[in-house]
Amino acid sequence: MLSLYSRRLLVNRFNLVMSLVTMAFGLTFLLWILFTLFQAGFHALSLGLFTQMTPPPGSTGGLLNAIMGSVIMAAMGTLIGTPIGIFAGIYLAEYGSRGWLAPCTRFINDILLSAPSIVIGLFIYEIYVSRVNHFSAWAGSLALALIVIPVVIRTTENMLRLVPDSLREAAVALGTPQWKMILMVTLRSVRAGIITGVLLAVARISGETAPLLFTALNNQFWTTNFNAPISNLPVVIFQFAMSPYNDWQQLAWAGALLITLAVLALNIVARTIFRQATQK
Repeated sequence: MLSLYSRRLLVNRFNLVMSLVTMAFGLTFLLWILFTLFQAGFHALSLGLFTQMTPPPGSTGGLLNAIMGSVIMAAMGTLIGTPIGIFAGIYLAEYGSRGWLAPCTRFINDILLSAPSIVIGLFIYEIYVSRVNHFSAWAGSLALALIVIPVVIRTTENMLRLVPDSLREAAVALGTPQWKMILMVTLRSVRAGIITGVLLAVARISGETAPLLFTALNNQFWTTNFNAPISNLPVVIFQFAMSPYNDWQQLAWAGALLITLAVLALNIVARTIFRQATQK
């Protein structure tokens, strides 16, 4: 008969081993994906990839228009979604302690966080694209903004709830209006966490394909017209990877590697900013 200490030690070692096994299982597939991307896409990286347009089959080309289209729509979606998310997060954390509006907002935000991105794309298609009768960069940006908003809301609310109430009470005791207290005290103390949430939201929308298929579609040529279809990396990767042409498939691998490296870089930057803020 094992003693109580021996049983606890056995259970602890079993849980530790199982945790290590599951971690190794997940890391194995992650490293496998990264290895496959580098193996298939690294040799396709070249200067022409960043300076030439997407080519027709059998021709040399690059992904310049797709890269710029993705950057433009990601930037526009972030600029649209970030202020809305921050203001909503401020309301939930600072004003939403009573009443029915805050719980309803949190419930809807949770639904948006877990909603498939294709549903968001169909929603924008129905309320915007079908009304104007054409795909556009504006529609793609709106779809990406709807993905950014719930991430920023959740991050902002959680960060503001970490601020001690003593800071708020000290500011109010000095006669500071609540809006100024929020702006100068609470937001300043958690700005690194909010920036981290915004960067993670950008990383999430960087590889979204489904909503852009119904909103921005694609464009083989360079365009700065936001009211017209615009090229973007996720849709180009989808179309080129499904094609029978080897040159298109190579560009698809290169584009997938670019998105992976961009998302990895954004996550590293976000974690670095948050870690530096917590160490101060």
